[in-house]
Amino acid sequence: MALFHPFSKLTLLLLLLLLLTTLLSTAVISQPQPLLTPAEQDAVYTVLGSVNPDISWRSLFPDDLCLSAPHGVVCDFFYDNVSSPDPVAHVTEMNFGYVSDYTPNPPCSANATLSPLLFTSFKYLRKLFFYHCFTGTRVSFPEIPKSFGSGLEELVFIDNPSLVGSLSGIIRNFTDLRRVVLTGNGIYGNIPDGVADLVNLEELTLSRNQLGGEIPLSFSKLKKLKVLDLGYNYFSGNVPESVGNLSELVKLDLRSNGFNGKIPESMKNLKTLELLDLSRNNFTDTGVPLFLGEMPKLKQLDLSGNLLGGQIPEIWDKLGGILGIGFSEMGLVGEIPASMGVHLKNLRYLGLDNNKLEGTVPEELGLLESVSVINLQNNNLSGRVSFGGGKFSAKFGQNLKLAGNPNLCADDKALILSSKTQLKVCNKTQKPNSAPLTLDSSVQVVVLPNAVIMFGTWVLFVLIFA
Repeated sequence: MALFHPFSKLTLLLLLLLLLTTLLSTAVISQPQPLLTPAEQDAVYTVLGSVNPDISWRSLFPDDLCLSAPHGVVCDFFYDNVSSPDPVAHVTEMNFGYVSDYTPNPPCSANATLSPLLFTSFKYLRKLFFYHCFTGTRVSFPEIPKSFGSGLEELVFIDNPSLVGSLSGIIRNFTDLRRVVLTGNGIYGNIPDGVADLVNLEELTLSRNQLGGEIPLSFSKLKKLKVLDLGYNYFSGNVPESVGNLSELVKLDLRSNGFNGKIPESMKNLKTLELLDLSRNNFTDTGVPLFLGEMPKLKQLDLSGNLLGGQIPEIWDKLGGILGIGFSEMGLVGEIPASMGVHLKNLRYLGLDNNKLEGTVPEELGLLESVSVINLQNNNLSGRVSFGGGKFSAKFGQNLKLAGNPNLCADDKALILSSKTQLKVCNKTQKPNSAPLTLDSSVQVVVLPNAVIMFGTWVLFVLIFA
């Protein structure tokens, strides 16, 4: 009996060829990768030591740092030597500060410092990231040489309150820069005009610092900018009309500053804008801008804390995608438009509290099936609160806020029992939306005697049944 198939020799030969091919490919793959230069390797160790001197970095990572490095150190390979066809290794990313188990960057110690080598030894660096590293001892930004950062794409410093320096000394002519995120630090000064030369910039987030001055008119040159966040600083003056030229903006956040004057009409050109937050500034006496109705991509809108005054306009028919509206403390008068309940089908938050709104609570607000919070506190609203049944009211619980409107009432027990509504029970004879009868003082009211009324009733009876 044959032990092998007639083609077994051929099969064996093919298997041997396959094995040889695998071995050869493995040998190619297992060839040693380019090594980091000794100077760059030592610079990485120095930087790691400045961030956390309590860790023995050289002992933990004794091998080439482009082959075995802490999570936050990333290398890439470049063909930058004309005389040699072999690639060369360089550090391209340095990320410090524990974020989560998914991004276990080298942790920062309480006495972390910022090594000047970061800005002199890594000419191929694309990303520099520090999170919650400088929180105790004051740390100053070292002087950044002009030769640094030709390839830098991301500069990110988040929640480093002890890190101080002027913005003009930090942001240089980094022509490839796409993201600048400097939030929650001790950065001060004005925005330098040179920022407008970063024509590849897509995000500029400078929130929660000590910055001031005005927005440069030259910002209009940042045609690729998608995110502009200057919130929680000390900026002042008018927002320039040129901000309307940033046609790619998705987020514009200027909250909690000292901007004043008129909200620029040119913002109507921001057709891709999804978040607009101008809250807690000094915009006054211009009313809610009508051009907001021409920004169909809006999802978040907050103008709270600006005494714009006027009535809530009828601009909601094209804003069906909006999720949140903050119109608190704006000096608004008049009634709440019923159209808000009709058109804003995706609305989750509506804040109209601390204004001077009058009239009734529109029953159409009961159509907002996605809403989580409606805050109408501290206005002059009156009449019966009804959303067409108890189901809607029960869903709200504590999230329907009506306190501070003493002339509101309700029949719905769920609404009345809610501590956030502070509603009284409606008088059974009270009609919704009813207005009290008032007479001019010049009108004389004639009260007829009972006998006359009875005689008239008898005459009417005879006429009907005669």
